[in-house]
Amino acid sequence: QVQLVESGGGLVQAGGSLRLSCAASGSILSINALGWYRQAPGKQRELVANIFNSGNTYYVDSVKGRFTISRDNAKNKVYLQMNSLKPEDTAVYYCHALRVGGMSSWGQGTQVTVSS
Repeated sequence: QVQLVESGGGLVQAGGSLRLSCAASGSILSINALGWYRQAPGKQRELVANIFNSGNTYYVDSVKGRFTISRDNAKNKVYLQMNSLKPEDTAVYYCHALRVGGMSSWGQGTQVTVSS
C-alpha cells in the first residue's frame, strides 16, 4: 500500500501561482510514477501531469508551459508548481501513484480555486 498526503491548495487570483506538494509513504518501491489529477465540478477527473521513475514527464495540453511537475526521491515527495493560473484551473487536485501491476493509490485531494 502507498499513502499519499497533499498540501498547498488554496484560493488565488487569476495569473497567480500555487505549489502543491504530495508526500508518499508505505510501499515506495512499488511506485512507477507519481502525478496529479484534477476534477472540476460536473467534469471527469483528468490527468494533469505525471513524472516517471525515469524522470520522463507528461503534461495535459492545457497546462503545458504553465505547470511544472517535479520529484524529490530522497523525501518521497512530488510537487506541482502552477503558474499563470486561470479560472478554468479551479478543481480538486489529487495526488496519484501508479504502482506495479497497474494499481493506483490516491490522496484525499486539495482544493484549488482561481478567481477571475
